[in-house]
Amino acid sequence: MPEIRSTVAPNGLPVHRIALPGTRTLTALVAFDAGARTERPDENGIAHFLEHLVFKGGEIYDDYRKVNETAERMGGVLNAYTSHSLVAFHITVRAESAEPALDLLTDFAGRPHVDADELDKERGVVIQEIARYHDQPAALAEMLVDEATFGDHPLGRPVLGPEEHLRTFTRDQVLAFRDRRWSGRTGGAFLVGDVGSLPDDDRLHELFARFPDVAPDGPADPVPAARTEVVVQERDTNQSHLRFTYRPDLDASDPAVRSALTIYGTLLGGSMGSRLFDEIREQRGLAYSVSASAWSIGDALQLQLSAGLDSSKCLEAYARMREIVAELHEDGPTEEEVERARAYAAGRLVLAFENSGAVARHAATQAIVHGQSLDPDDAIAGLDAVTFDAVREVAARVDPDAAAVACVGPHAAGDFGWSR
Repeated sequence: MPEIRSTVAPNGLPVHRIALPGTRTLTALVAFDAGARTERPDENGIAHFLEHLVFKGGEIYDDYRKVNETAERMGGVLNAYTSHSLVAFHITVRAESAEPALDLLTDFAGRPHVDADELDKERGVVIQEIARYHDQPAALAEMLVDEATFGDHPLGRPVLGPEEHLRTFTRDQVLAFRDRRWSGRTGGAFLVGDVGSLPDDDRLHELFARFPDVAPDGPADPVPAARTEVVVQERDTNQSHLRFTYRPDLDASDPAVRSALTIYGTLLGGSMGSRLFDEIREQRGLAYSVSASAWSIGDALQLQLSAGLDSSKCLEAYARMREIVAELHEDGPTEEEVERARAYAAGRLVLAFENSGAVARHAATQAIVHGQSLDPDDAIAGLDAVTFDAVREVAARVDPDAAAVACVGPHAAGDFGWSR
């Protein structure tokens, strides 16, 4: 079990040290409850835009070249991400570069100057990024299934936002969002890997105090009621990209339930031995890509089925995929399926946690989205402990008639009716 020690910086930001024996790297990640879910309707896209802008420089490293070149001189890998739930900035370096890496990260992310000229340049870059996603049918299908699942709720809007918003965001709007949402008390810093070269607590707190002391703005809007909408973008193509999502009526706050849903998603479509892969791809040859995955957004659980396939086979594959969910709902999985899926899911997590960055991202989600254990060993043990009966219960609670559907291809919404 890794050693975990937590303190709190003067601005209320929790600072978590997670020691991973045997690694020579350190990942420093700082994250806030300031993802796209926390945006107001006219702000959609602003969380992701702000993520881009802070890389333009802070007080010490005051332009993008200094930020990038300083990271490279440390042999560091610097990046960030915005999801519906979080915005996060992270750097992975050799452990002996821990203090200069933290100095860099906390300077540009904690004290960005958000120059107006750079804002206009980056505006064009993000608009190009939006256009790229709309040109990629698989990425577009992911955005459409969020719309089908959540409608006009912030969870149904794209993280990147619409182009028309990006064209109008002002510097004052961007800074107002940051001043409202980047609260240390609803965020966290996660220092993972070889922590032996970290500075002492006083210096760590001094560095992380560069993030302003902002009062929490309150929780995001609660998740809306489940929907069964169908959203199709018709395109005259030979390939279709299909997504559909279930929201099982299960306790999203219970880590044991989340683990059981992970095992269910794995046996359904999370591996080459899963039901979907075996039947849809191998036996019937209906799709070149087919999968299922499950995850939590804090106050709700989602199970998503995905396929990329020849458009002439899309509706047959769609019907059979829904039938497989119905069969699991009525008959449950086999004990052998559960045992195999449990071993595969836990083993995959063990392999992922060999990487300090993966542990840091897991810890950020656990702390900020769920308010639960940061220990990666607890996540692995949770999968190992899932019982056959728990997975049967999950399968029985996935209503096969209650799917939100999205597709990009030569189809119409009326093509996706389904009944047992």
